[in-house]
Amino acid sequence: MKNFISTLAIACVLMSCDSSKEAVQNNTSQSVTTSNSNSYWQQHVDYKMYIDMNTNNYQYKGNQTLVYTNNSPDVLNRVYYHLYFNAFQPGSEMDVRSRSISDPDPRVGDRISKLKPNEIGYIKVNSLSQNGTVLSYETVGTVLEVKLNKPIQPGEKVTFKMDFDAQVPVQIRRSGRNNAEGVALSMTQWYPKLAEYDDEGWHADPYIGREFHGVWGNFDVSLTIDKDYVVGGTGYLQGEPTISGSKKTMRFIAPNVHDFTWAADKDYIHDTYKMANGPVLNFYYKKDLPSENLQNWKNLQADTAKLMTFFSENIGEYPYEQYSVIQGGDGGMEYAMSTLITGKRRYGSLLGVTAHELAHTWFQFLLATNEAKHEWMDEGFTSYISALAMNELRDKPRENPTSGSYRGYLGLAKSGVEQPLTTHADRYNLNGAYGASAYSKGAVFIAQLGYVIGEDNLKKTLKKYYKDFAFKHPKPMDIVRTAEKITDFELDWYLIDFAQTTNTIDYGVKSINGSTVTLERIGQMPMPLDVSITYADGSKEDFYIPLQMMRGEKPTKATVTTDWAWAYPTYDLKTSKNVKSIEIDPSQMMADIDRANNVSSL
Repeated sequence: MKNFISTLAIACVLMSCDSSKEAVQNNTSQSVTTSNSNSYWQQHVDYKMYIDMNTNNYQYKGNQTLVYTNNSPDVLNRVYYHLYFNAFQPGSEMDVRSRSISDPDPRVGDRISKLKPNEIGYIKVNSLSQNGTVLSYETVGTVLEVKLNKPIQPGEKVTFKMDFDAQVPVQIRRSGRNNAEGVALSMTQWYPKLAEYDDEGWHADPYIGREFHGVWGNFDVSLTIDKDYVVGGTGYLQGEPTISGSKKTMRFIAPNVHDFTWAADKDYIHDTYKMANGPVLNFYYKKDLPSENLQNWKNLQADTAKLMTFFSENIGEYPYEQYSVIQGGDGGMEYAMSTLITGKRRYGSLLGVTAHELAHTWFQFLLATNEAKHEWMDEGFTSYISALAMNELRDKPRENPTSGSYRGYLGLAKSGVEQPLTTHADRYNLNGAYGASAYSKGAVFIAQLGYVIGEDNLKKTLKKYYKDFAFKHPKPMDIVRTAEKITDFELDWYLIDFAQTTNTIDYGVKSINGSTVTLERIGQMPMPLDVSITYADGSKEDFYIPLQMMRGEKPTKATVTTDWAWAYPTYDLKTSKNVKSIEIDPSQMMADIDRANNVSSL
C-alpha cells in the first residue's frame, strides 16, 4: 500500500459552441444553447485591469473594472471573488491541509507555515463599487464575500470597480516568485477573480490545493513592469510597449477565455515558431540553462507544432492565434493560451509534460469543466489524448499507449483507498488516491468508452463533444449523451458505475464443457464482452456478447451472440465446435481487475 501511494504521489508531481476561430472573437454575453438542452446559459465577464509591478519587493497595485452579465434566470444578491494568493500564508487552509494529510505534496509540505511576512502571498482589496455605489465586503481566507447594494436582475449588466494591493509569494505551488530554476515571476491565479455562478449556484470554493473554475469572458490587461523584463502568457500584445523611466507598460487583449496568466524574467530567451496551418508558438526559457537543456528547448519547438496539429485534427481546431510554452512554475500547469513548465528536464520529460499541458487547452480550457467537481474530465481526458499524441511521435508506436493509465487505475481499484469520481477534488483522503482517480481512472473512462462503443465511434464522439461544448462548461453527462447521439446506444450505466461508484469490472471463465463455455460476472459493474476462442481443431473464432442494458452492439467483425442481462451472474456461450481455450477481452482495453480468470484452457 505504501509503495502504491508513493508511486502515485510522484506521478502527480510530474504531471502536473462553434469551434471556429471566429467564435473566439464573439461576445458571449447572451444566453447560449447546446445540442443537449435549449435552456443552457452561462455568465459572462469583461475584465479591464491596470497592474503596476514592483520587481524589487514583488508587490503590485491593481485597478480592475469588471462588467458582469447575469445571463441566469436568477436574481443575484451577492457575488464572490477568489483571492488565490491568500492561500500562501501561515495558517491558511492550504497550509493546514498540507500539514495534516498523510501524503502531502512535497512541493508544499510545511513550507507555507514557515513563510515570513515579506514572503507570503496576499491580495488586499482596498475598495469595491457596483455601478458607482460603494459595497461592503469581507475577506474570508481565499474568498471575498460581497453583499450587493442592489440585486443583479436576470439579463442585467453591472460594473464593478476595484482597487487592490498584492504581494507575490515565494514560489511554492503553481504561482510565485523566484522558483527553483530562478524564474522571477510565475503569475498564475494572481488577480481578484469573480467566482462562477451556474445552474448549480455559486462555486466560491476556497483554494486548498486543487484546480480552478472560471467565468468565460474577455480580458484587457495593461502591465507596468521593469523594462528589462521579458513577459509572456495569455493574450495578444497590443503594439509596442510604452517606456517611462525604468519601466514599460504592455497591453494584452485576450478574447473569450476564462483566465489570464503571465510570467516574466530578465533572462528569458523568446523564440517563435510559426506553424504552416496553425498559431504562432512562443517559447520562453532562461538563457542560463545548461547547454543540454537549451538544446532541448530548441528541439521542443517543432515537436510542439506536431502535437498542436494532432490535437486540432483529433479533437477540434485550436481557435486562438498564439500558444506559449513558458519556463516557470513548479512542474507543469495549464493556462489560457499557455503553460508554465519547469525547464531543467531531459527531453522526454520536457516533451511529455508539454504534450499533457497543451492537451489541457482542449480538456479544460476550451471544454471548461469544473475542475473542483469533475477533475477526472480534464486530467483524465487530457492524459488519454496526450498519450495518443506522444505515441504518434514515437519511432516505434506502442500497441496500447494508455496501458500506463490502466495500470494506475487497477492499482487504485485494488488498494482499498479508492473513492468515487464524484468526490470533490479537495475531499480525497489521500493525494495519491486523487492522482490515480483524476489522471488514471479518468483516462481509462474515455479509453474504455472506445472498447464499449468502438474506436471509430469514440473518435466521432470526441469531435462532436468539442463542436457542441467548446467555450462552455460541460458536465459528465454531456460526454455520455454525446456518445449516445453518435451511437444510439444507452450508456448512462457506464457513467453511473464507473464514475459515480467504486464498483469494479471482473468477468471470469467458470467452465468449459465441450462446445459450451460458461462465463461469470464477479464484479458489480456491467460490460459487454469481447471473447476469443480457440477450438480443439486449432481454428479460432471471436465472439461479441452484447450487454442487454446497452440496447445496441458496437461495430465488430466478431460473431454477435445473444445479450447478457446484468442480473444473471452466469452466461452460457454456445459454439459450433469443442473449445480448447478461451480469453475474455484479448485487447485488454476493459479494466477488468483480475485478468487471471479471463483465460482458461483444457
